[in-house]
Amino acid sequence: MSKKVLFVLTSHDELGNTGLKTGFWTEELAAPYYALSDKGVEITLASPKGGLPPIDPKSEDPSSQTDATRRMDKDEVLEDKLKNTHKLAEVKSEDFDAVFYPGGHGPLWDLAEDKVSQQLIVDFYSNEKPVAFVCHAPGVLKDVKIDGEYLVKGKNVTGFTNTEEEAVQLNDVVPFLVEDMLKKNGGVYNKIEDWSPYAIVDGRLVTGQNPASSEKVAEELLKLI
Repeated sequence: MSKKVLFVLTSHDELGNTGLKTGFWTEELAAPYYALSDKGVEITLASPKGGLPPIDPKSEDPSSQTDATRRMDKDEVLEDKLKNTHKLAEVKSEDFDAVFYPGGHGPLWDLAEDKVSQQLIVDFYSNEKPVAFVCHAPGVLKDVKIDGEYLVKGKNVTGFTNTEEEAVQLNDVVPFLVEDMLKKNGGVYNKIEDWSPYAIVDGRLVTGQNPASSEKVAEELLKLI
């Protein structure tokens, strides 16, 4: 039996009040997707609204391309999956072995506030299944609680750093800073040098610091399933 992992993508495309677009970051979908699917893992894509999720235009810049994103550009099977993501409200944790959230700025607006997403994470975690997040995606844990306590409380976590957010000049645009939120909710926040690959595992919780950490998060997730 092949393992099954649910990928949850943002449906949000407005970058605050800047008039610019956002969405998910392509490397953060592509690298984990291939790291897992090449090992035989079956991947299902979902998003709050279903259908085609928005891609952050900046993640399509030539400077942001990687082997994984170039492979994704030519992958008709993945392209078809992206056009037809399942509605988040219609997926169930019992059908999967783990859940993974790619980042991009979009999730800070929709998935961080999404009650369906919050419950889904609780369902996975409470049933001894791994939950993984990279870059801005740890932000979706903002209101996730288990038995009245924040899921991240007392756990080693990482996520997009305040200084990385400052470097992309969006620290005054985002609804909250991932690093600040994780600390505020009692997480034991860890980081290394900005833009360096870094993933941390605490039990069934896997978090990665930035886009460069995407593959590392997938590799750690694979060990857990």
